Amino acid sequence: MKKIAILASGNGSNAEEIIKHFKGSDLAQIICIASNKKDAYVLERAKNHNIPSFSFTKSEMEAGILEKTFEEMEVDFVVLAGFLLKIPDGLIQNFPDRMINIHPALLPKHGGKGMYGMRVHEAVKENGDQETGITIHFVNEKYDDGRVIFQKAVAVEESDSPEDIANKVHALEYKYFPKVIESLL
Repeated sequence: MKKIAILASGNGSNAEEIIKHFKGSDLAQIICIASNKKDAYVLERAKNHNIPSFSFTKSEMEAGILEKTFEEMEVDFVVLAGFLLKIPDGLIQNFPDRMINIHPALLPKHGGKGMYGMRVHEAVKENGDQETGITIHFVNEKYDDGRVIFQKAVAVEESDSPEDIANKVHALEYKYFPKVIESLL
């Protein structure tokens, strides 16, 4: 059975879909959820599902707390689900081709530092894009730059607001992210 750790910075709706997907699975289990924000709602979601969770600071992460903790927990796979900090090189090296991220756009469009959440959907709208979607990729030393594993597009109507675009993208995330994770285990 594979042990999955989830890193998230906010609400945790993707994390919850992943938790539900693997609940009762013989293939993998979510063994912890960690956040760089002590008040992130994802930690409450973890508690609601009886999954161990913890928060950490950026400096603790840079000092290697995640490498140490994940090694002690014997984590096999790391999933970034709305995690906003750059991953330290040491952690990336510990999980070669075993750490993935989801981005709410069709990379390379609308990616990079500072491009997350509604900022991405607003950029899609401002750019007049006719489609957007999700990209699931391996994590490397640059923001939103790792090798692409999966992309799925959705049409953007001229009348769509950034909130409408966000809703369409969330539907894709919830449908495909857990399945892609499972396919990589």
